[in-house]
Amino acid sequence: MSIEKVILVAGDDSLLIAETVSSCIDKAIGNQDRSLVLEELDENNYRTEKSSEFSVGPLVDAAQTPPFLTESRVVVGRHIGRFGTKEQIEPLLKYLNSPLPTTTLILVWEKGVEPAQQRLPSLPKSLAEAVEGAGGRIISSTVGRGKEADQWLEKRLNSSDIEIDRKAQAAIINQLGQDRTRAIALLALLETVFGPGAQLTINDVTPYLGEEGDVAPWDLTDAIDRGNTVKALESLRRLQGAGGRHPLAILSMLHSHYGQLLKLDGLEITSEKQVSDTLGVKGFPAKKILQRSQRFPSESIKRGISLVAAADLDLKGKTAWPAELVTEVLVARLCSLPKR
Repeated sequence: MSIEKVILVAGDDSLLIAETVSSCIDKAIGNQDRSLVLEELDENNYRTEKSSEFSVGPLVDAAQTPPFLTESRVVVGRHIGRFGTKEQIEPLLKYLNSPLPTTTLILVWEKGVEPAQQRLPSLPKSLAEAVEGAGGRIISSTVGRGKEADQWLEKRLNSSDIEIDRKAQAAIINQLGQDRTRAIALLALLETVFGPGAQLTINDVTPYLGEEGDVAPWDLTDAIDRGNTVKALESLRRLQGAGGRHPLAILSMLHSHYGQLLKLDGLEITSEKQVSDTLGVKGFPAKKILQRSQRFPSESIKRGISLVAAADLDLKGKTAWPAELVTEVLVARLCSLPKR
């Protein structure tokens, strides 16, 4: 399958952007040696001697570099949202006027992360026109909210290697339709647990949804947020015991919990409406998330995500600990994170 020599990925969902970029890279590399073909640049590569300023020059230099020991090169430019004006992207526009035939250039229009950009600038019309003028393609990684999000999730479920019946799909969409990160994690979990070709009913997926058991999922996260280790461990054991929750499902829920906080971190959000606009949740859940975001400093949020990621590796064999011990130690550590 041929792929355009210039691709611009843009959107408002970091998870979908990451998936799209990964897919484009794989197609562009094909059977070539990834270590020789691929060069990825981000905002750290664009920094000038004045660390607060950025230049697109290094990206253009990389795109203009001919291949060595390979037929072609794939150059990925992340955090292009750092360059929101025509003046800033002028060198890139000149390159796109006559791109190197041996380079596949993948541009990612996304916010910078250090320091965090409060808002992503609008995609410059001149850049969009230059990409199209070079015979390139613009890919939108935007899902939308409400019914659009449900339709997106239904499409993902139907394209999976496992078959999920209609009742099970409806339960998943009802629970996870607005939380794409958790939805994708759940689908990956089901594919891993049951394997390709498996036919799943609602009874198969329910233990992984986070809604079964003697306690509600938010009982665990509320206790963690309050630093109540005893209550949190009790909720965890009930979820994994009577609730039949798989340890990986617990981790998925906790990753979603801290992921929501990370999306709000640094945005100076002060109202439920702002939470709703940012995360796509409404009513009481938006109120709870707002309260949590005001309680946790940035360091604790990042540390929480790091702890969950480490526990995921432990569950997959990094340590010889039983799964229940891994989740219990994780919850205890999360409870100890500093609060405001």
